[in-house]
Amino acid sequence: MKLVKKGIKYLLLLTVIGTIALLIFAPGYVERGRNAVAEHAPYPVSSEAQALHDSLIIGDWHADSLLWNRDLTERGSYGQVDIPRLLEGNVAVQVFTAVTKSPAGLNYEENDEEAFDNITLLAVAQLWPPRTWTSLAERALFQAEKLARVQLAAPKQLKIIRTAGDLEEVLARRAEGESIVGAMLGIEGAHPLEGNLSNLLRLESAGYRLVALQHFFDNELGGSLHGNSNAGLTDFGKEVVAEVQARGLILDLAHSSEQVVRDVLELTEIPLVLSHSGIHGHCETKRNIADELMQQIAATGGVIGMGYWMEVTCDDTPEGIAKSIVAAIETVGPDAVSLGSDFDGSVATTFDTSELAALTQALLNAGVSEENIRKVMGENMLRVLRARLETRP
Repeated sequence: MKLVKKGIKYLLLLTVIGTIALLIFAPGYVERGRNAVAEHAPYPVSSEAQALHDSLIIGDWHADSLLWNRDLTERGSYGQVDIPRLLEGNVAVQVFTAVTKSPAGLNYEENDEEAFDNITLLAVAQLWPPRTWTSLAERALFQAEKLARVQLAAPKQLKIIRTAGDLEEVLARRAEGESIVGAMLGIEGAHPLEGNLSNLLRLESAGYRLVALQHFFDNELGGSLHGNSNAGLTDFGKEVVAEVQARGLILDLAHSSEQVVRDVLELTEIPLVLSHSGIHGHCETKRNIADELMQQIAATGGVIGMGYWMEVTCDDTPEGIAKSIVAAIETVGPDAVSLGSDFDGSVATTFDTSELAALTQALLNAGVSEENIRKVMGENMLRVLRARLETRP
């Protein structure tokens, strides 16, 4: 009997140790596979390209770094974004997007609303607060809290942008030689609204300024580009769009069905954003919506954030991304092209954010003018941010 009891104790101890090891090591192991950067020799960057790069104001509409348990104040050995690497890449403004629901397989073609949700498992495995295990709203609020803790830990290196004044402060401090990044919060799909408009106000109070309507699933607002229905905006979706417009928030059409895009274009009079994508005429995939809709988004004074991964570029090298940017300039004009990396968004890339000078070099090699490089790398983004943040009530 004593041997049996002793065996049970050892078994329980091993179970506890195994569980702890799983919780400590499994999320990092998963992220290493999800957010891989291809091994490569250092990209050659000329002194001319580096000088230009160092003079740019660079902005990126989309990174999912808050989803993971890395310390963003430390330079990581995996993943694609953290504060040291943003500073090395000369990034002035980074939008950090909160993912709250994502299907197994990340299927671009079609996903059922009841498909297995990866984020529930990740929230539990990473020991997020239990309130996040069952509530998509709480998942978004928790990720805002994570960014607030980063700012608290590194106030000289990161400032959360909530107002037009915050944006101008970051730019002024950088102009004076400070190494600081402006961070803005966005939601990847309005799932955390949970069908309740009051949750939009909760998210806004927590610092969220960019609102994407859909992610991989159809939701209460309308159809996803990757859902089952291909539907347009629901009545609730129209209500949310009106509120986003009225409150000086930024409306993001990434992952929305083409009918949702058309509905939003009819209902709004603001510059619209498609935060991370590619040009269909250049890379014909389901992930890239029709060029004609891209042109209509551009006509609002909005921008298309160009992604860095294979499924939107058809070539994820710096040279390939530069070609996709050239195609975007030809399709929607130089004033409507921006950057939307999707770094740390379960995409493999050929460089991380510290190596952005390689993209500047590739754009020069592709014959893009310095004026247009400045627009694409950040000036177009700043124009939209100012236009929306300055209208906030």
